[in-house]
Amino acid sequence: MTSAPVPPPGPVVAALHVAKGRRLPTRSVPSVEIVAARGIVGDRYEGSRHRQVSIQSQEALTEAEAVFGAAIDPGLTRRNITVSSGVVPREPGSLIRIGDVLLEVVRVAAPCKLLDDTIGPDAQVALRRRGGSICRVLESGVVTVGDAVDLSA
Repeated sequence: MTSAPVPPPGPVVAALHVAKGRRLPTRSVPSVEIVAARGIVGDRYEGSRHRQVSIQSQEALTEAEAVFGAAIDPGLTRRNITVSSGVVPREPGSLIRIGDVLLEVVRVAAPCKLLDDTIGPDAQVALRRRGGSICRVLESGVVTVGDAVDLSA
């Protein structure tokens, strides 16, 4: 009898989403290539100066769901990376490590009005202060769903 693999302790990558254009829907992917100073290959923000990767916590989404009164699909929030647990740092300069990838927080990810159109009325309000962070990429690598995340790198 083979035992099931033991998940790593702490937060892991729960979901990955990319979108080819700013108003195009995101699509769920099993892994992404992230390039230093560029972002996620094939994502709408690839090559931008500071907004290269967005990251949110499923715990914060669960809080937002309680305020919103319904489930919120992580892909509809338009964030690239959803981690399973923990608090995503919001302070500029904070570091997040996912495998070989090192992200630096640039700013809080403020929810936009578009969320009310895609998720439902008042989604923007429910996600305020729960929208995660915007990061720039300091070190490149591949990130896959299930990878361990260090939110205090």
